[in-house]
Amino acid sequence: MKRVRSVETRNVTLALSRSLLRKVKLLAVERDTSISGLLTDFLEEIVKKHDDYERARRKAIRDLRRPPDLATRGRTSWKRDDLHRRN
Repeated sequence: MKRVRSVETRNVTLALSRSLLRKVKLLAVERDTSISGLLTDFLEEIVKKHDDYERARRKAIRDLRRPPDLATRGRTSWKRDDLHRRN
């Protein structure tokens, strides 16, 4: 039998306008969930996107600090002027 780990939850209070609350309730019904379920899914998505962005940002910074070896051994066989010459 697979054991399901329960997650501790906390209640929060949210103030919404009547018209927004009415629309959110209808949306929850259409999606066969609750307002709490809608908000939980939405907030989890936001947090995941933020975490993914932060992970990618840290990797990019790491990569910039350790650039790849281009097999030049620190020497260049070209001059700057040659690279920027206009014909």
